[in-house]
Amino acid sequence: MVVFETERLYLREMAQEDYGNLSEILQDEEVMYAYEHAFNDEEVQDWLDKQRKRYKKDGFGLWAIIHKETGAFIGQAGLTMQDVEGTPELEIGYLLKRKFWHQGFATEAAVGCKEYAFRVLNKHRVVSIIRDTNKSSQRVAERNGMSVEKTFVKHYYNMDMPHFVYSIHKNA
Repeated sequence: MVVFETERLYLREMAQEDYGNLSEILQDEEVMYAYEHAFNDEEVQDWLDKQRKRYKKDGFGLWAIIHKETGAFIGQAGLTMQDVEGTPELEIGYLLKRKFWHQGFATEAAVGCKEYAFRVLNKHRVVSIIRDTNKSSQRVAERNGMSVEKTFVKHYYNMDMPHFVYSIHKNA
């Protein structure tokens, strides 16, 4: 099911058939550097299952990014509920296959997610939670009109990882 379209992309719900493409992202150590580890097969399946549960529970999640012209699976982007120091936040997230980096696809998908959150879901604020070392994702958030609101430490994979919370309000 197509969720929304941008100039070059459409985003759709992921299905089990997307496991191979998702593995190409989540099992690439360079793509997953901000997570400090690439996923194993079971973790990829858990990730996919989690998105599909989010579609049913929340009506959104991380969606497949598909190039309109070629049909290529570029990556994933979407909206998820995340905990930031005890506060639930609607987050725009994105992860792309390395071969599609630096072509504007992450920004295009992130802007589309922001517009979807504001126009379709009628939300008044969205965030992107980005590791302090992830300069590329920080630039995407900035191109999406977001700015750093605060920093916090996220405990993940037995590590403390400093993160920035980028945010933007509707009509900002």
